[in-house]
Amino acid sequence: MNLGLAVAFLWLIVANIIAMLPTRDHHWTAAYVLIAVGIPVLGWVTWESGPVWGLVLLVMGASVLRWPLIFVFRWARRKVAGE
Repeated sequence: MNLGLAVAFLWLIVANIIAMLPTRDHHWTAAYVLIAVGIPVLGWVTWESGPVWGLVLLVMGASVLRWPLIFVFRWARRKVAGE
């Protein structure tokens, strides 16, 4: 396993641990930090290991950060519909 995949799996473990901890802001601050760290890691893994591993890790990260994605899709749908 190369270093990029090891860092990505470490990111997934940390993200799951953070999700188990109680917070006052419903994890939004942690989600912003995880997104800011996760995007470069995802690019690194895709560059180093190929697009298949990049897509696999994208799906894994999306499963951890599903609520920010749901809110982005809802926002985009409202913008397209003209509301």
